[in-house]
Amino acid sequence: MPKTTLTLDVPGATLTYDIRGSLPAADGRVPLLLVGQPMDASGFGTLASHFPDRTVVTYDPRGLGRSTRSDGDLTNSPQQQAEDLHRLIGELGGSVDLFGSSGGAVTGLHLVATHPQDVRVLVAHEPPVLSVLPDAAQAFAAEQRVQEVYHQRGWGAGMAAFIALTSVQGPFPDDFGRELPDPATFGLPTADDGSRVDPLLSGASNAVTAYRPDVAALTGAPTRVVVAGGVESQDTLTWRTSAALADALGQPLTVFPSNHGGFLGGEFGQAGQPEAFAARLREVLDGAG
Repeated sequence: MPKTTLTLDVPGATLTYDIRGSLPAADGRVPLLLVGQPMDASGFGTLASHFPDRTVVTYDPRGLGRSTRSDGDLTNSPQQQAEDLHRLIGELGGSVDLFGSSGGAVTGLHLVATHPQDVRVLVAHEPPVLSVLPDAAQAFAAEQRVQEVYHQRGWGAGMAAFIALTSVQGPFPDDFGRELPDPATFGLPTADDGSRVDPLLSGASNAVTAYRPDVAALTGAPTRVVVAGGVESQDTLTWRTSAALADALGQPLTVFPSNHGGFLGGEFGQAGQPEAFAARLREVLDGAG
């Protein structure tokens, strides 16, 4: 599908976004907006290719990928990114279907809570909202431990600690991080390159995991909100946050194929089950699943 790349100036940033298909769509349907965080648009190429009949939009959040920022800030917050999306959706015609992955799902939740008219259907896939967990204090402590390791020893050690965090089944133990895997176990570098700006590990995205969904606003919105989790993620951190949020919203957790990145088709060297994932997403968007 041909892709057009455009930019949009918003307060403190210039957003870069891609449109696959025509605007407005020939069949009158709203665009399908795919949103990640800290992942940018580069992770959605395979998923977008499975919707040749839809106008599909991807974008890079401010300060990530191709989108620049001039606000002097390095932090990522769902509140600010939701306002960016509100302006982008205005450029797209005023309403979208939104699939949000991970931190992008958190942005989508805040967008619906504050601008519900912008979104027809929100599919929030594995939002890492630690605040909804019964063991939230232990989860935040584990997250802090990962960041400590990153700042002390660099990216490889920090990423190995993050993998350990995302692999925990069930509630977090109080002693998480006392022993952590060697980065080499995962093929990660053991040397420290001195960089400390990774948006996943540095603490720059703490506002994402600390976000408290506004349950009253979400249940009162005209938007159909669907909270989803990958079947292979069962009992891990983002499955548990998704299940707890779905319960708070009074709905069952909607199960998707594969895992946290189940829509990936080789991006970043990872492959989920993108064809099955896209089929499930289509069912959910159409209200059939």
